[in-house]
Amino acid sequence: MGLIAKLPEVIEEAKKEYECTEGSSFILEEELGTSKNLIALGDNAGFMKHLLDGGEGVESLRGRIQQIYIDPPFFSKANYDAVIKLQSPDGETAVKHKAYEDVWKEGMAEYLKMLGTRLFLMHDLLADDGTIWVHLDWHGVHYVKVLMDEIFGEKNFVNEIIWTYKSGGSSKKHFARKHDTILVYSKTDKYYLKLPKEKSYNRGFKPYRFKGVEEFQDELGWYTMVNMKDVWSIDMVGRTSAERTGYATQKPEALLERIVAAGSREGDICADFFCGSGTLGSAAGKLGRRWICCDDGPLAVAAAMKRLSRQGENMQVIRREGFYGQAAELEADAYYSPTLFNDKINFTIELKSYKLKEPETIVRAAEENPLAPIDFWSVDLDYDGKVFRPEPGASFYRDEKGLRTEMTLEIPAKGAARRRIAVRTVDILGNISYVIIDGGKIFEQKKKKKNHKHSCRYN
Repeated sequence: MGLIAKLPEVIEEAKKEYECTEGSSFILEEELGTSKNLIALGDNAGFMKHLLDGGEGVESLRGRIQQIYIDPPFFSKANYDAVIKLQSPDGETAVKHKAYEDVWKEGMAEYLKMLGTRLFLMHDLLADDGTIWVHLDWHGVHYVKVLMDEIFGEKNFVNEIIWTYKSGGSSKKHFARKHDTILVYSKTDKYYLKLPKEKSYNRGFKPYRFKGVEEFQDELGWYTMVNMKDVWSIDMVGRTSAERTGYATQKPEALLERIVAAGSREGDICADFFCGSGTLGSAAGKLGRRWICCDDGPLAVAAAMKRLSRQGENMQVIRREGFYGQAAELEADAYYSPTLFNDKINFTIELKSYKLKEPETIVRAAEENPLAPIDFWSVDLDYDGKVFRPEPGASFYRDEKGLRTEMTLEIPAKGAARRRIAVRTVDILGNISYVIIDGGKIFEQKKKKKNHKHSCRYN
């Protein structure tokens, strides 16, 4: 039996799985500011059900998300790596680490069932005047369009956007494949869409001088402004681009900014449930939208957290209960020292070492540089034992110059001995580790003229 004949069965199975989906329990792990922007680490089906039901600490978003953009696996039958740069004794080493799998043992039917289940959930989350944008390529777009016709309705098809680019390989057996397809559907016929304008050059670049037609001229010649066409030429993220994260299949911000600007208004909620390195969140934040991102890969969520926090985005970071990274050991020195003012003291933290058990390539590189696996770290000066809230100015990110490994903050002397301080690191694989520091013990060590060393294992 061919796949076309199986499609009704695939859709029915996806619907049953959607109806049986239970919301996952998520733990609020980190909070930056008071924003309702959200990054979730965990399976997106359980997370979407969590949003629909209004799980603990989360308002129900049923029918409230204005725009959903997803860049799911493409059914490419391949595994994708993130390229991680690691400082080693011999200089910089590029280490490949698996970002996500796009291999489906049961073939296209399994892939469509997975995606169909999630599209049903997205239909429930989408606002009546919202749109959903599904980013695919030639492998499965023709089947997914049929799937979306069933879930969202043929009459609610809005556009098939062709994104064309120069990057990628070529073959002697077929024309070079240089485009992706983005399917756009609505939930009702009252959807919001703000069409951008683009230049349309006159024939021969000469003026038409038609009555009532406004014409313009640039260095090429005369043109009019028209609604943008459904073929978009936007460059891929270049290897030396400042926005490059190293994450596999990263999409350019210019593409997402165009999508977000067209499908939402300032203050609207935009969501990406296969968020990768967080390009949707980055674009939405820059355009003044509220954003929600989810991925089940620690590497992806760590990349998104780093990118968005460096951009200055406020957010909550939640993790599915029981979902942890690899165990690692973090060691840091911490001590107080006097200032010129009696009511202030300097609090200093210095990272000393970070030990992972695997993979071997990273463990070996870290033998001479014990802090090499750390990608970014931050400090909470009043940790409540549950939610990590970084101190403003106390977050440090690895860049081309390396990683700052020591910081000093001037804090009030009163109550310093009662502080519970948390140092939090995120490594290049997305693992999170903590050191919890007792302010009182530091003061005891200070009296003995010794620094106090803290270490803990996170697992």
